[in-house]
Amino acid sequence: MSAHPNNLEVAQSVTPRPIMEVAHELGLAPEHVSPLGRHKAKVQLESLSARPARGRLVLVTAMTPTHSGEGKTTVTVGLAQALRRRGRLALPALRQPSLGPILGMKGGGCGGGRAQVLPMEEINLHFTGDLHAIASAHNLLAALVDNELHYAGPAKLDAGRITWRRAIDMNDRSLRRVMVGHDMAREDGFDITAASEVMAIVSLARDLADLKERLGRILVGWSTTDTPVFARDLHASGAMTALLRDALEPNLVQTMEGGPALVHGGPFANIAHGCSSIVATRLGLCYADDVVTEAGFATDLGAEKFFDIKCRTAGIWPQAVVLVATCRALKHHGGTPLEHMSLPNPGAVQRGLENLQKHVENIREFGFAPIVAVNLFDADTEEELGVVEAFCRDAGLVCSRADAFRGGGAGCAGLADAVLAAYERAPANAQYLYSMNLPPEEKIATIARRMYGAGAVTFEARAREGLDRVRRLGLGALPVCIAKTQTSLSDVAHQIGRPVGFPFTVRDVRVSAGAGFLVAIAGNILTMPGLPRSPAAYDIDVDADGRLRGLF
Repeated sequence: MSAHPNNLEVAQSVTPRPIMEVAHELGLAPEHVSPLGRHKAKVQLESLSARPARGRLVLVTAMTPTHSGEGKTTVTVGLAQALRRRGRLALPALRQPSLGPILGMKGGGCGGGRAQVLPMEEINLHFTGDLHAIASAHNLLAALVDNELHYAGPAKLDAGRITWRRAIDMNDRSLRRVMVGHDMAREDGFDITAASEVMAIVSLARDLADLKERLGRILVGWSTTDTPVFARDLHASGAMTALLRDALEPNLVQTMEGGPALVHGGPFANIAHGCSSIVATRLGLCYADDVVTEAGFATDLGAEKFFDIKCRTAGIWPQAVVLVATCRALKHHGGTPLEHMSLPNPGAVQRGLENLQKHVENIREFGFAPIVAVNLFDADTEEELGVVEAFCRDAGLVCSRADAFRGGGAGCAGLADAVLAAYERAPANAQYLYSMNLPPEEKIATIARRMYGAGAVTFEARAREGLDRVRRLGLGALPVCIAKTQTSLSDVAHQIGRPVGFPFTVRDVRVSAGAGFLVAIAGNILTMPGLPRSPAAYDIDVDADGRLRGLF
């Protein structure tokens, strides 16, 4: 489906239900719901102790996307709406969008057309203030680090070995490297808030006590005597927890069809672990029949981290996996230039299937036969769609067309039936990609070879130094979060299709001790993106009546 009619105009044509009605449908006790206006609310963590988990979890992932994405969120929302139409109490559990892509190139993150979460304008902008709280807590720790330098000098912290940077929820390439300080100037830099370890911690914490303990474990640097310095050594975790107390509570909103939806946590999948929060997922599983959640970008990034990081941490496992594909993405991986993407080209779709095949294999690594959801776009032809459906038949896969953009839940009816049938085929036990007992370099190599198709995996000097620090800290048993490009299975952004046996280069290995994983930086991935030549911000405005325009 094309990006028009404008998502904002479609969203503004719907009158949302009062949020307390939505909470009542979900079965939440009124005393556990804190309304923020008429159409959004915070759900108190006490609601999680009210009942045991009973719902089924569905993961929605995708093939390698084009720069504009393949509508994974739209399919997630549409599927939840379709399950609700089947008489199920179903909800989507989504990440909160970051202002970086909203004001940059990709636009909003609420879905599209008739498959969106509401209130779309608020969710895409400041929402409930969670991202601001995360950035504030992150930057409080940065301020405490520099305060320690100011008063204690190099006695506790080595100014040249501080690893904690600053954060802002905006694409701003000028902040990648900055000079800070007055009496003790040093080089510093900013990461986008979605890449902050604090974001990962909020998304992975079980409760306030776990949040506080994780914040204290954040490694901020090293002393002049070569000992690690953690946030707890700077007495930072209490104040950081105070700033994040409300941000840890899941956000309740609704779909365009009035069903409940949870939007909470927002780590990117190309530079972080790419999943919505554990507390929101647990909340959904306690109160709903079906929780449909997405993992950012494709199977090689978001899905792998969903299984190996989020599922391990939360002790959960899905009952079905949906793999989103589009003729547009298949044509892209079949070599079609962007300017010809709207032209029929079944041959390019056929060539692009090698990329989809790899993502099918990736999901099978975790014990699932994915349901292939073909997200429909205006330019799709029956011949192109037939190519995808024939591939799925030959591979023994269930394939369903998803017209969530135009049809909402009705457009995903067949997909909902396929998901309900897939529950009976779910693997009985969790099946992770690697053992936690493997050395970190072997975990990285396992992911690169089995998920990406890499050949030789090499570690640059900085990465080898990082691995040495991991061993010294005794953190080698942590899972690994690889940061790499989302536009290719490889670590090179322009390599389309299914590259095989390519060299995979790890530039750095960093410790996210609070989040509970190691971060391997591969290729030219950046933790602070930049704006495109014509940012989406150019088109966003407010009219004389106070109504937003141009948000998509």
